Amino acid sequence: MPKLVAFLRNPFSFLFARTAMEERVAEYLIREHHRGRTVDEILQDRFVVNRTSPQQLARVLERTDVIHAVSTDDLDAARRYLDGISAG
Repeated sequence: MPKLVAFLRNPFSFLFARTAMEERVAEYLIREHHRGRTVDEILQDRFVVNRTSPQQLARVLERTDVIHAVSTDDLDAARRYLDGISAG
C-alpha cells in the first residue's frame, strides 16, 4: 500500500528515477577518476560500455555528484566522446 500512496503523490516520478546501474556506473566513474584516470578513458572501460546506453551515460554525466567529482575539462571531453559514439 505505501507504494500506491507514493505513486499517487507523484505519478511521473518514474521518469526521473535513477537506475541502480546508473548509480554503480557513477560510483565507478568517480572512484576511477579519483585514482587519476580521465573521464573519457573511464567511459571506454568494458564495465561502462557493457552496462549503459549513450542516453544513460549522458544522464550519469549530468549528475551533480559526478560534476563535483570531476573537472569541467574532463566533462567536456567526455561529452565530446559521447557525442561521437551517439552519432556513429
